[in-house]
Amino acid sequence: MPEQSNALDTATPISLEVTPGAEVRPEAYSRAEELANSISHGLGVIGGVIGLLAMLNKGRDHLSGLELSGVGIYGASIILLFLCSTLYHSVTASHLKRRLKIADHCAIYCLIAGTYTPLMLLALQGTQALVILTAIWSLALGGLVFKMLFIHRFKRLSLVLYLAMGWLCVTVIGDLSAAMSPLGFRLLLLGGLFYSLGVIFYAGKRIPFNHAIWHLFVLGGAVSHFLCVYLTLL
Repeated sequence: MPEQSNALDTATPISLEVTPGAEVRPEAYSRAEELANSISHGLGVIGGVIGLLAMLNKGRDHLSGLELSGVGIYGASIILLFLCSTLYHSVTASHLKRRLKIADHCAIYCLIAGTYTPLMLLALQGTQALVILTAIWSLALGGLVFKMLFIHRFKRLSLVLYLAMGWLCVTVIGDLSAAMSPLGFRLLLLGGLFYSLGVIFYAGKRIPFNHAIWHLFVLGGAVSHFLCVYLTLL
């Protein structure tokens, strides 16, 4: 009898343990939804690589080293966001899922700051651009630390911070509008609207395929801002 009791004692914690290979879907997406989530941002990875190469090729002959680096940072931030998102929604192993969720959320801060970089270096320029870049990258760094520490908490605060960072440009909207072409400025605003309106679906958990729809809005925002940079600033 004592031997049976010991066996039960050792078996109990094992049965409650989540093994590294176990599937975990913290957002409770169906398999079809996760497939849509993965494919939608997988397309973004491909587009991001093509876009980065196109921007570097277009700007290499006339941009300064700093300006070309800013364009490279922007392109890399696009790829990072879509890659982290695609991997997060593709894997099922719990230990990878947890890590990739953190990376996915952190990449949003990188994309926001990365998008500001060519706008400030190529359009606004000067002291204002330096102040905005310092502020946005400081907020991004703070957001990265915040997400690594509190990935499952303060979700609404994170969303507010994303939007606040995205619309920080309104503080210099007049100067930015004057420094950009009408087409470039309209594309900049269009991208901001895509991201902001997409939040409705991000938060609408009861809407079927809400996250995949959110991904499409993110793609729309990313494409709009890419066209803004590629067509009007390079």
